[in-house]
Amino acid sequence: MSVSLLDTRVPAVLVRIDRNPFHHGTLGAVRSLGRAGVDVHLVADVGGSPVRRSRFVRQLHPPPPPGAAPADIARVLLRVAARVARPAVLIPLDDASAVAVSRARVELAPAFLLPQQPGALAAQVADKAELAAVCAALDLPHPLTLIPDSAAEAAAAAWRLGLPAVAKWSRPWLLPAAGDLRSTVVIRSARQARELYLRTAEAGSRLLLQAFLPPGPDLDWFCHGYADRTGTVRGGGPGRKLHAWPRGAGLTSVGRWTPNAPVRALTERLVGELGYRGIFDLDFRRCPTTGAYHLLDFNPRPGAQFRLFTDTAGLDVVRAQHLDLTHRPMPQGAPRPGRAFVVENYAPLSALRPAPAGRELAWHAPDDLGPGWAMWALWARHAARRLPARLRRLGERPERDDTRTRVVRQSANTAPPLTDSSLTDDEKATSH
Repeated sequence: MSVSLLDTRVPAVLVRIDRNPFHHGTLGAVRSLGRAGVDVHLVADVGGSPVRRSRFVRQLHPPPPPGAAPADIARVLLRVAARVARPAVLIPLDDASAVAVSRARVELAPAFLLPQQPGALAAQVADKAELAAVCAALDLPHPLTLIPDSAAEAAAAAWRLGLPAVAKWSRPWLLPAAGDLRSTVVIRSARQARELYLRTAEAGSRLLLQAFLPPGPDLDWFCHGYADRTGTVRGGGPGRKLHAWPRGAGLTSVGRWTPNAPVRALTERLVGELGYRGIFDLDFRRCPTTGAYHLLDFNPRPGAQFRLFTDTAGLDVVRAQHLDLTHRPMPQGAPRPGRAFVVENYAPLSALRPAPAGRELAWHAPDDLGPGWAMWALWARHAARRLPARLRRLGERPERDDTRTRVVRQSANTAPPLTDSSLTDDEKATSH
């Protein structure tokens, strides 16, 4: 994409509240806009992150603390706007900031360029319980979801759904940063469901239980895009998860841009009926029995692997938002099916294999070497710290639960996460 296509007089402010140092989506957004000549201001804690080594960061700004209220997030952003001293395109990179920006749109609009998004919509689709209601109202495939009102109801719901089942906190961005609760876990006993419900106050949002759709080859899909001022979906496409970290259940370590008409149609229908505007990342799982694609997650911000969907004109969802909000025409690029995205620290061998249709690496880039080298140094320390705990877990032996189901006796918070599509991007990279 030619630099002149973007209005480089208009800076971009990227905001992320989560403290995950391995959030490669942040680096992708920094590089995408920085390469186009846009001044990139990053509001995030990147003190221990490779992102701070990127030459495309114009200026770093301290973020609000984890767990900050939406009003506090808005105040921090207004202070940043005063330092930038000119209207900027504002792009949230995690759910907490996306919800806060959406709710504070009226206060933020004088200082930032923002999509015309209804104030409650981002929170509605990001809330996993409310998303289930949205899917039911629109008759979109979605796993059967039950929301218990007591610990006893939680146990009964687990039996009704069948075990294993899936337990989710409806608003995962409210989970305490220093706690041990996870956004999503697979439960294998009614006891686990009951124990999880008893931690509702600690979690800060409702517990919901869902029918388990097993993962498998060709079953996990995602669709990214940007809904512009007219509601037209730009700058994205459907993709397939080829490998995950941890293996079989985790974030997308290798993904491929793969045409999928049903996923594309479901995405455009959902975005159109909701009147959604802005960047989105949807996660689907195909039911192996019926073949239906079930919507599992609606993230109202860029997904970590959004750079997979970079077309022949260099357009991606982040650039699409900048172009749209500055009233610049969208370049007419062509899709690049078969293109791959690889997160090197999770799939190092895939990063070395030939990629005939092209490939985007999460960390390494010839024009921005600092983050890649910093990532490997940080990853080595991270792996060394976690090795003793992994060895201890391998030594644990199964015991018999009170439900007479053969499972490892473990607290609900240590059950393994379900899938990439059930976790927020920031939780995915830190859950193991």
